[in-house]
Amino acid sequence: MKNFVKLKYSKGSRAERELLKFLESNDYVVARIAGSGKNNNPDLLAFRQGMQFAFECKNWDNDYLHLKKEQVESLLHWQNVSGISTYIAWKHKDWYFLHPKELEETEKGYTISIKKAMMINRKLDWLV
Repeated sequence: MKNFVKLKYSKGSRAERELLKFLESNDYVVARIAGSGKNNNPDLLAFRQGMQFAFECKNWDNDYLHLKKEQVESLLHWQNVSGISTYIAWKHKDWYFLHPKELEETEKGYTISIKKAMMINRKLDWLV
């Protein structure tokens, strides 16, 4: 079980670094928040010419992305307090950027399908 958690963590960290490099190559100043998964802070903060974003990065190949209720509610609280637009950055072959309010609330948390993410169609070029 410990190896599975490590594998999942490294896959997520790789996706965070990939997005960070993309943002930096497009003139954003980016900060990666250490221990973000433990304290419900977003993974990345990105700033460019008056634009400011907070991203929670997910690297998940399944057709549905599931998030814990407290994680999404914490991101919304973070957005309300900071005033910074918060998005879930879902890496599923391509990147999809989803506002927490675009997710569907379930009994245990929040979810969104890749089909709906594709319909929203907020991809990397949205940030350029």
